[in-house]
Amino acid sequence: MGLTPPVIQRWVDVVENHSGQGLGELLAEDAVFHPPARFAPQEGRDKAAACLSAAGKLFGGNDFRYVGQWYAERSAVLEFTVSLDGIHINGIDMIEWNDAGQITSVKVMLRPVKALQAVMPKMAELLQSR
Repeated sequence: MGLTPPVIQRWVDVVENHSGQGLGELLAEDAVFHPPARFAPQEGRDKAAACLSAAGKLFGGNDFRYVGQWYAERSAVLEFTVSLDGIHINGIDMIEWNDAGQITSVKVMLRPVKALQAVMPKMAELLQSR
């Protein structure tokens, strides 16, 4: 696995904190979030942060944990598990960052299909309440 890149350690700290605090500074201004349930990417720091904060609220307080991490020069794949309404969710965060150590892209994938079906309406509700 190797040494955790500093940007990924900051990401893990923000995710494990569940508050979203520090997320804005971690994301590049032109960051893009690719959600698991929508075709359209959420472009820009504000939109990306809103979606990622909603995901943090949805999974925060549950048994969310990273179970694997793989790194390249400026990218990482972090595998996670979490339970939601009795459904075991397995997913990955695919993260890219720039030379300044800011995240430029986050792509989330979830399995199984019933996990995605459980997450979609809850995320929509959290985002509408913003």
